[in-house]
Amino acid sequence: MGMEIERKYLIKKLPQNLQQFSFHEIEQGYLNRFPTVRVRKEDDEYYMTYKGAGVMAKEEYNLALNAESYIHMKEKCDGNIITKRRYLIPINEDAFTIEEIEKDTELRKDLENKTIKIELDIFEGIFKGLVVAEVEFPSEYAANVYHPAEWFKEDVTEDRRFSNANLSSMNEKEIYSILNNYML
Repeated sequence: MGMEIERKYLIKKLPQNLQQFSFHEIEQGYLNRFPTVRVRKEDDEYYMTYKGAGVMAKEEYNLALNAESYIHMKEKCDGNIITKRRYLIPINEDAFTIEEIEKDTELRKDLENKTIKIELDIFEGIFKGLVVAEVEFPSEYAANVYHPAEWFKEDVTEDRRFSNANLSSMNEKEIYSILNNYML
């Protein structure tokens, strides 16, 4: 992959007809938080991810694993194992102005190819009730000029409480606080 550029949002309400969108079942755990080293099962695929320093933009590399390696590494993970269903939703039509699109050839190409998606994570297990939307962008420019979907609430990109690595290290009291204050 190389570079991950994404923004993260809490949401006001679920989009209509959620069942029409494709989704992935995700389970992930963290071997390390700084730098981030994560193992993930996404449907029937397994991989380990390294993420460098940064908030909105950071290096990211994925390495394929087999099921046996994933299970072995998952047993070594610290803290909470995160489970969620990730819906892949087309980017909102009013996400960018024509002028913004014309300034960024990568953005224009990704919009034409429909590769920019809203990834809506509906958490399960101990985080049931938490719902977060992420959008990955081809450039920092695109991330900075993005106009959020109307069903988004607040931008929590810079709020480390909502990073999955941080969620994995929360104790019961911290989880209760997050769910009590931020669940949909």
